[in-house]
Amino acid sequence: MSPLYARHKRTTLAVATAVAAGALLSTGLTTSASAQTPAESGARHLAAAPTALSAAARTSLIQQAQADAAGTARSIGLGAKEKLVVKDVVKDADGTLHTRYERTYAGLPVLGGDLIVHTAKSGRTEGVTKANKAAVKVASLKPQITAAKAEKQAVSAAKTLGSAKSTADGARKVIWAGSGKPVLAYETVVGGLQDDGTPNQLHVITDAATGKKLFEYQGIENATGTGKTLYSGTVSLSTNLSGSTYQLYDTTRGGHKTYNLAHGTSGTGSLFTDADNVWGTGAASSSSTDQTAAADAAYGAQETWDFYKNTFGRSGIKNNGVGAYSRVHYGNSYVNAFWDDSCFCMTYGDGSSNTHPLTSLDVAGHEMSHGVTSNTAGLNYSGESGGLNEATSDIFGTGVEFYANNASDVGDYLIGEKININGDGTPLRYMDKPSKDGGSADYWSSSVGSKDVHYSSGVANHFFYLLSEGSGAKTINGVSYNSPTYNGAAVTGIGRAKALQIWYKALTTYMTSTTNYKAARTATLNAASALYGSTSTEYKTVAAAWTAVNVN
Repeated sequence: MSPLYARHKRTTLAVATAVAAGALLSTGLTTSASAQTPAESGARHLAAAPTALSAAARTSLIQQAQADAAGTARSIGLGAKEKLVVKDVVKDADGTLHTRYERTYAGLPVLGGDLIVHTAKSGRTEGVTKANKAAVKVASLKPQITAAKAEKQAVSAAKTLGSAKSTADGARKVIWAGSGKPVLAYETVVGGLQDDGTPNQLHVITDAATGKKLFEYQGIENATGTGKTLYSGTVSLSTNLSGSTYQLYDTTRGGHKTYNLAHGTSGTGSLFTDADNVWGTGAASSSSTDQTAAADAAYGAQETWDFYKNTFGRSGIKNNGVGAYSRVHYGNSYVNAFWDDSCFCMTYGDGSSNTHPLTSLDVAGHEMSHGVTSNTAGLNYSGESGGLNEATSDIFGTGVEFYANNASDVGDYLIGEKININGDGTPLRYMDKPSKDGGSADYWSSSVGSKDVHYSSGVANHFFYLLSEGSGAKTINGVSYNSPTYNGAAVTGIGRAKALQIWYKALTTYMTSTTNYKAARTATLNAASALYGSTSTEYKTVAAAWTAVNVN
């Protein structure tokens, strides 16, 4: 689950998350945003940068990889009972292929068994990145506990999140390889709603031999007409004319549509339509028919699509040219936003008093980037991998905001600064010094993985800021920053454009579902080496930035 911020701390967050004492002082050092914005695509000429694939080319590569899957499984040393299922293929400009696979064992899904095979243009396998290096082998496929016991445990876990469901949606046998030695297990899913109205899709993994709960995570992952938006000013929106009625339907970006839930919590709702193709008023309204939130949501979707397309050559969240859809006016005074893979949709609440919708640009980029993560590395939404999942959304949400180059919402390294969740005008998160939000970690420690993922994400957010901009005091687009380092050493940034390319390549070709901070360091160094060379300034700065946040 990835709503914008931690579910169990929402009440206190809204009133008590404070900025650390002491204002940051400007040194007069200013970095121009416009100098980096178009350059986000500057790494496209690099041999190891991903190349844009047509839908037909991507499908062909996936089909070919699946046809060769049995041979691939043998060549990388998998057992006779293991099979590979292709999830995605990324092709670099130099012809290198990075094929992402899910795995089965005796016909059962292997959760945490995902892997990436890296193949040179010549066809030679250059390496394999595995979520779990342990051999997948279990003594018996016969459970020692019943599925009903596993379901009962899952329902109990869901109730702690406020779910009123008394039954699970079912349990299936799986091999759990998310950590340690692979074992036979049950995966049980419990639906319904959490106590604050967020949809519940709790996945509980139970050891099929002992009944011990091994893992749990949420499957819900927290976000040309004229749009008069609340947060981004007056913008252009791609719409569709049907007869004499305009629809908030973007046929140029995979068919993205914006729907009105009118304070409901299920279904699609109704597609927004209009007679004059002018959407919203630029002001918040508690009306369930308000178009302003819809205009913000549609704008956020189109900028996120364009950011991924023009920066990385990625065509939509799944890289298949198909757009997600957005729903606004979810629930009643619902103070959150979330991405849901099961509907392939983005959902926004209207905030306190139904007049503070969570539809700002960086929130949209953040939430839809959860979909990108789900369809690439699939970072488990728990522990350190969950923190990396959240940070990835903060990183790309920030990228979207800078990419849009919108005068009403200029690019910054603050998260949620427009939506005022705290009620005092402060941002939800700070990338230069994450601990300023009162809960996030600036540096890695052995206890980081036990934090809520919205706070353990601070380590990666801090890394990304240092990699992009460097340490110390500076002012960027009128915002003052002062980023410290764990070891006291100064870091000189390589620029946001290169930092984004490195993080994206690491996510799409080197990270897996179980990647932790140590493995993220390795993944980003691999990405920097592939893009810029192992002796490059970029590679050395990646290493220095991780050391600066105590990841060695």
